[in-house]
Amino acid sequence: MKPRVSLQDSALRNGNFSLRIDPVRSEDVGLYEAQVKYKTEVRSCHMELGVITVTLSPPSPVIVNDLLLMSCNSSHRASLVETCWFHNEHLDSTSRTFCSSSGTLSILHPVMSDAGSWRCQLRYSDKEIISATFNLQVLGFDGPTSPVVYAAAGSAAD
Repeated sequence: MKPRVSLQDSALRNGNFSLRIDPVRSEDVGLYEAQVKYKTEVRSCHMELGVITVTLSPPSPVIVNDLLLMSCNSSHRASLVETCWFHNEHLDSTSRTFCSSSGTLSILHPVMSDAGSWRCQLRYSDKEIISATFNLQVLGFDGPTSPVVYAAAGSAAD
């Protein structure tokens, strides 16, 4: 896993023996064990790493009006009950939510306003809720619907 894995040497002196994986990949899923030996004592802990994956088809950046499929999957073993997609959920005026029983969201004709923060939330039969956030880029023009723009002489026109 090198060079994606690191330990913080300065934190070790304070008793923090955390492992950092950056970036996490889907093949990193599984059980991890940490062992610390100090003099004659041995301490260990176990942790399971689960991974959630968001995929775009076609990959980002997305072109305006091209079909977009966004999928969200995780390594969680229980049955998937519901997937919800939240778009710009912290921006009240443009916030949108879509929920379905599958992990895929289709946007038939993406527009510039579809760009921004998206969060997929997976809800499982064992009541586990897992989510991931990503930033969607959309390439295109965000201008007036009419090809004619009038501007006062001496002012700026965008």
